[in-house]
Amino acid sequence: VQLQAVWGGLVQPGGSLRLSCAASGKIASRNFMGWYRQAPGRQRELVARITSGGSEKYAESVQDRFTISRDNAKNTVYLQMTSLKPEDTAVYYCAADRSIARLRVGVGVAYWGQGTLVTVSS
Repeated sequence: VQLQAVWGGLVQPGGSLRLSCAASGKIASRNFMGWYRQAPGRQRELVARITSGGSEKYAESVQDRFTISRDNAKNTVYLQMTSLKPEDTAVYYCAADRSIARLRVGVGVAYWGQGTLVTVSS
């Protein structure tokens, strides 16, 4: 397994959850890393991405609520999600690629995690 995302689950609206994505080898330190999500009946969207140097960018829908971070020594990327809303319910995927262009569009991306379900519901 080259990317493994864990720690999804059920959380109440307004709650918080942290996802982690462990990468094999030096995938995390050598690539742009991102978190996507796909809700039922909707297209996959890139919600956050981070460069090897730690520069972050977020989708408008999660700006100021989600934080992406990386620990290159542990080859792990995290997604801290706060103030969760029911519309955040989705399967979340981590991904990695050397090309920020490919990561932005989600096509031809080199590495994908298996996906972890996040459900926001009371």
